[in-house]
Amino acid sequence: MLSEVDQNRRLLAAKTDSKRKSHLGQFLTPASIATFMASLFEKTPESACRLLDPGAGIGSLSAAFLDRWLSGGLNFNSIVVTAYELDESLLKELERTFALYDGKASLSTRVIGGDFIEEAVNWLQFKSGAYFTHAILNPPYKKINSDSRHRFLLRQVGIETVNLYSAFVALALALMAPGGQVVAIIPRSFCNGPYYRPFRKFILERAAIRRLHLFGSRSKAFKQDDVLQENVIILLERGRMRDDVTVSTSMDDTFSDLVTYTHPYNRIVFPDDVESYIHVPASPDYNIIEMSPSIRYSLDDIGLSVSTGPVVDFRLKEYIRDMPEPGTVPLLYPGHFVGQTIDWPKPGMKKPNAIHFNANTKKWLYPTGFYCVVRRFSSKEEKRRILASIVEPEIFGDVQMLGFENHLNVFHDHKQGIPRALARGLAMFLNTTAVDKNFRRFSGHTQVNAADLKLMKYPSREALIALGEWAMQRGGVTQALIDEQLERLIA
Repeated sequence: MLSEVDQNRRLLAAKTDSKRKSHLGQFLTPASIATFMASLFEKTPESACRLLDPGAGIGSLSAAFLDRWLSGGLNFNSIVVTAYELDESLLKELERTFALYDGKASLSTRVIGGDFIEEAVNWLQFKSGAYFTHAILNPPYKKINSDSRHRFLLRQVGIETVNLYSAFVALALALMAPGGQVVAIIPRSFCNGPYYRPFRKFILERAAIRRLHLFGSRSKAFKQDDVLQENVIILLERGRMRDDVTVSTSMDDTFSDLVTYTHPYNRIVFPDDVESYIHVPASPDYNIIEMSPSIRYSLDDIGLSVSTGPVVDFRLKEYIRDMPEPGTVPLLYPGHFVGQTIDWPKPGMKKPNAIHFNANTKKWLYPTGFYCVVRRFSSKEEKRRILASIVEPEIFGDVQMLGFENHLNVFHDHKQGIPRALARGLAMFLNTTAVDKNFRRFSGHTQVNAADLKLMKYPSREALIALGEWAMQRGGVTQALIDEQLERLIA
């Protein structure tokens, strides 16, 4: 039956205006992904299944679940499906999907045309609470405004989050009976960063992660809808002990190159991580960042801090100049850094090169010195996420201060420069292959936040200085040489 539903999905996706999809945060699930998601549910001794499908669309996910059940893949005697869909234009299609299963074993379906968040909050507040045994969902992807009705409703049941997708998952989990399983395909952005911290803590306090699947390509999972978000499929089990986690990867939604590994839970969620970052190892191998007892120092231990560049150019527009002139100091953007060199001033860059130094700008500037900087954003095409460079003051001549624009992260010592060898060694360490691979385990987007860099572990200050001195003595260094030297230093 799912193949028939998927033909309908393709027709609807082609006819639906992209603005409407964006407004609703709605991207219908391809049959291959729906089938894979349904396959992740583990068999249970329960004879009756109560399935929740919030944001059901035309019912592709429920259809995949029912197909697996009817083929003998799930051992229920009966299933009750409750499907929510806000888009009135899809309700008839959703009912038509369920009509395909009329008379198939002991099955009943209920389609609710309404706001799942409102309905779920009312259920949790005024009904018996946990009810469902299973949930399968491809929730809408759309930001929730801090002053919106959705935000207010979610807070009534202890959910604090910034996007509809995380709200749907949290509510589905809250509605699960003990042992209930939730399978969802969602953007990977929830795995790290401060915005999703309350959501991570909410789900990890109530459930264990049983399965994670990561797509190697950003664009293939929902290619018909031109979605470039990196997605992950997650299986959560309500009230489960924290056992091993199965992690799988595939390049796209054909799953033709599916690779599966098992990891201990403490490799997915570190026990001492107050941020509750969720790591997704792409292989069973441990890299040197994880294995080495020498890489265990915090930035506080090293005597450094990292901050987002304080100059927000549109707020200081009246003081910014395209090129240096009397009374100005350098203003540095990511575009000024090319590898380990600085190209400043840079005519024709489409970004300014200088900012006036006066009483109104002084608090946004740092004293001239050596710094290590990391770009906050990389392009989707770049192979690396962390790109570190050095600020060497000699290039700027006789200036007192430097401006760092907001798209840079800056390593500093109480807003002062740091020793040259330390800056160089820190940049070398951040540019190693091991650091980049380790960072990708918990970050699925192209942004590198100062908070991410603060939470990382580093070699000791002495080891970083030694790495910097080695790099300065060698002059030009290749990626292979940097990686080899890090291994020698921490061996």
